Amino acid sequence: MSHSYQHGGNIFTVARSLGVPPDVISDFSASINPFGLSPLVRKSLINALDSLVHYPDSCHSELKQALAGYHNLSSANFAIANGSTELIYNLPAILPGKKALIISPSFSEYVRALNQHSWDAEHFILSPANNFSIDIAALEHSLSSGVDVLYFCNPGNPNGTLYPQRVIEKIYRLCIDSGAFMVLDEAFMDFCEESSAKRFVVNYDNAVLLRSMTKFFGIPGLRLGYSISNATLAERLASLGGPWNVNTLALVAGVAALHDSEHNRRTIEFIRQERRKLFESLGQFPQFRVYPSGANFLLVEIKDGTRNKKLKDQLLAHHRILIRDCSNFAGLSDSFFRIAVRSGGENQLLLESLRKIMKL
Repeated sequence: MSHSYQHGGNIFTVARSLGVPPDVISDFSASINPFGLSPLVRKSLINALDSLVHYPDSCHSELKQALAGYHNLSSANFAIANGSTELIYNLPAILPGKKALIISPSFSEYVRALNQHSWDAEHFILSPANNFSIDIAALEHSLSSGVDVLYFCNPGNPNGTLYPQRVIEKIYRLCIDSGAFMVLDEAFMDFCEESSAKRFVVNYDNAVLLRSMTKFFGIPGLRLGYSISNATLAERLASLGGPWNVNTLALVAGVAALHDSEHNRRTIEFIRQERRKLFESLGQFPQFRVYPSGANFLLVEIKDGTRNKKLKDQLLAHHRILIRDCSNFAGLSDSFFRIAVRSGGENQLLLESLRKIMKL
């Protein structure tokens, strides 16, 4: 039985369909650090190769200690996973109830994971017309209808909206008042760490925060993520992963990535500069509306009636550029596409290609 996962980053499938090697395609569909692996991660991976004759550390002790230092929390607050998606799929098994509300547009795997555990999932749709802002009163009304779990992504994916801590705390208070558990996905928060809700999540037993190490740290092929919560919930989540759910190279890469503070600082600075330039350049296209983002990607709406599939096909066929079609996100139409912030040269290539296609 085959399963179709519609995400960005399916570069190998696309390359096979075109009959070209993957490295000739500029992949703007997956939002990965354009610098790639940090030098420290690369060196650590090479040094760890001989240790592959041993089983991985099933306690993930060294990575938990590194995360504790990175976030200034206790190592007991973390559960390590084979990508944050593993946590998304395991969570419904231990959450109480059967009705979930998802603030959307959002990552499609929430619904898929909930459906596998026989949950009912509904969407609380945010409107692009007001930059995906959240009507707190309307959300309170929706939560009052017997919702057991609320899923929310900050920064938003695919919209990139960065919601301030005061908004997150208001939403969390609504969850407490309504008896709903909160799953807060901060997969892209490393690009704006100061806005993380990690400080208050660890103090309660009805919230968990999900983090990915594949985007910011540039290791999607290794699969590494973690949760932040109180110690009791972290222990329960860790037990669901089974023994050796995270391989040795992923664990080694995670520790090295957290320690390479210079690489991480450069990444944040570069993404902020390039995102601003890309935002301003795309904003000069009369056919586009570009949405503000706190992450390493931008959501763009095509205003002249061109369908995103047509644009995607043209970019791929004539310029070997892959963008993310956003029509399968709840609340978005086939007028929306998402692009990652890549290197300066790649971003310029994208802009030049778009100018040719849009005849500017």
